[in-house]
Amino acid sequence: MTAERDIAGFALPFAAAVTAAVCIGSSAWNSTGASHTAIAAVIPMGAILVLCALMHPRHMSLSDSHIRILIALLGIFTGLFCAHTASLCAVSSTGGHGLLTGFAIGFGERMQAAIDAIPFKDAGTAGLVKALITGERADIPREVTEAFRDSGASHILSLSGMHLGIIYGILAKLLGGFGNSPAATRLRSVAIITFCGFYTLATGAGPSIVRAFIFILLGECARLAGRYRSTGSILFAALLIQLTANPLSASSVGFQLSYAAMAGIAFIYPYLKGLWPESDDGSYRFPAMRWVWNSAAMSISCQLTTGPIAYAYFGTFPQYFLLTNLIAVPLTGIIIPAALLTLVLSVCGICPAFLVQSTEWLATLLTESLGIIAVMQG
Repeated sequence: MTAERDIAGFALPFAAAVTAAVCIGSSAWNSTGASHTAIAAVIPMGAILVLCALMHPRHMSLSDSHIRILIALLGIFTGLFCAHTASLCAVSSTGGHGLLTGFAIGFGERMQAAIDAIPFKDAGTAGLVKALITGERADIPREVTEAFRDSGASHILSLSGMHLGIIYGILAKLLGGFGNSPAATRLRSVAIITFCGFYTLATGAGPSIVRAFIFILLGECARLAGRYRSTGSILFAALLIQLTANPLSASSVGFQLSYAAMAGIAFIYPYLKGLWPESDDGSYRFPAMRWVWNSAAMSISCQLTTGPIAYAYFGTFPQYFLLTNLIAVPLTGIIIPAALLTLVLSVCGICPAFLVQSTEWLATLLTESLGIIAVMQG
């Protein structure tokens, strides 16, 4: 908890300053050359003064609360400076892609074409599969999109930590055969980081999936270093890294919802999960019901942190979010591996018809279930 508190003491003020500055907009402070000069001088000067205070030999005589205030001020000044420089760089950005990024995007487009070539009977299935695997939502029928939105399952259609987490789990299982020797562990981690990074680029590198990739990167690095992997510490570190690399992502609704959901998982979910009673020997009673409770606790935790943000933006709150997630999340966890297997075997020309039919049946079950919930919601 000490590590989480220390990194949060800088990361949260930094994130708040970046978000406030980005949401205000560059036009509010970049209207004249004079404002450029004033901001460029005042913000770094404030950061320098705080650094000098922290580095001065007499800082050891300060109380812990005073040091935390100075660290928070440093986070605020640094965040404002990052947001200001990002707004200036955005004006002159050419928007070009590097060689690796261009190759990855091309690979993503080829994946979409390969999904279109799978002989699904319903064209909507291909659209749903493309959304779940590549993030491309243009081919999803409007009624399906509305069913996901009205039932509170829109996050299923946006690539996020859940999607990359499923792919991470598949990779970990496939690479588990290398063993657990130090060399095998390093090889497995490098392979996972490389594939997940490439997949992030291939699917457009949206704020939500970038956040998920940073989580995987930090988690694997902690594993290799033999360090304890606290979800809270990784959350704050990822927030700091992502906003430093791209401060303008703070204005993205997906970015805000992604980190809000992870905050619920990191700090609310463990408490709710622990409410399920244990037996005297430390085992859990009624394992099947415990799984349902854990899933419900996860859904409630995420909804408590993302609900206010979603309502502020969209003016709606899904009444049946608990039922939606109890159905949609497990089904999505089955559909994505099935769709990936169908895609790979189809590209190789050896995909059996029953696998295509099974994937389509699962996709139909998901959309029809959410359609019923959407009607209940309406």
